[in-house]
Amino acid sequence: MIRVAILGASGYVGGELLRLLAAHPGMEVAAAFGSSTAGKRAADVHPHLALAYPDLLLAAWEPALLAGTDLILAALPHGETQRLVDDLLAPNIPIVDLGADFRLSSAADFESWYGEPHQRPDLLGQFTYGLPEFFREKIATSKRVAAPGCYPTATNLAIKPLIDAGAIEATGIIVDAASGVSGAGRSANAGTHFCSVDGSFRAYGLTAHRHTAEMEMVSGASVLFTPHLMATSRGILATCYAKATGTADPLAILREAYAGEPFVHVGEALPETKWATGSNAAFLSARFDQRTGTIVALAAIDNLGKGAAGQMIQCANLMLGQDETAGLSNSGVYP
Repeated sequence: MIRVAILGASGYVGGELLRLLAAHPGMEVAAAFGSSTAGKRAADVHPHLALAYPDLLLAAWEPALLAGTDLILAALPHGETQRLVDDLLAPNIPIVDLGADFRLSSAADFESWYGEPHQRPDLLGQFTYGLPEFFREKIATSKRVAAPGCYPTATNLAIKPLIDAGAIEATGIIVDAASGVSGAGRSANAGTHFCSVDGSFRAYGLTAHRHTAEMEMVSGASVLFTPHLMATSRGILATCYAKATGTADPLAILREAYAGEPFVHVGEALPETKWATGSNAAFLSARFDQRTGTIVALAAIDNLGKGAAGQMIQCANLMLGQDETAGLSNSGVYP
């Protein structure tokens, strides 16, 4: 069995990693770190996992506890991986990092979008961007992978094949996307507690959301991105608008691009976030509006699944020679 260490085990993504690994046929949790919950049982922090982890204790960070592990899954807040990176890389254990610290290829881009200098620009080129549908072969030969954010995952799945096929212009793409509240993390704030979110729908991060950088880096296009918060626990729905270069059928392009992909479904039906809940699936569709010369492409994922924990495990499977689909579901929980 592959022995896994999880950093950030007390958060929503950490809990989802624990849940998925409990059913993984080739991996087991050897260490789980949670700075704010050190010494507590995983079952007390994540009660829904009590049967899967009746005795697992969350530990304070200690590099020595990585000894004997075969894989690191880091689901830490922004900036933390940079701070710990020397300790994380020292044992030369394969690592999948969900933080934004090593996703971008340029230190200048990082500083522009995140408003602070990158502390370890020397390492930026050493991490592979972890979106398997586009970088599968490179991930499979990497020991250091930076998994994408949830918004860029949905957006790039929807638009990159259309850009690559020349079906849409690579400038002026507009992305409206909505996320469930779990995307904001487990720590409550005034904008995410029940009374703020219930019955409401709001935009945020206008013109300057950090995930725009990943969308542009992967797609090669210029994107105007507006995220929204919706009153659900999980889910991302990205609706992308782009000028068509001709009359090509975008649905046919997406179907061809994702033929044989284990976690991507392309269909006529317009995607709904609930279809992906609890899974690593992505649901896509697209239309060409002849009247305006616009292509509309949509993608729905679970932000904690394909947008976070599921994608981390998908990458880890590739890195360690496991079946890419091991421990992951392509079927959502419904209703």
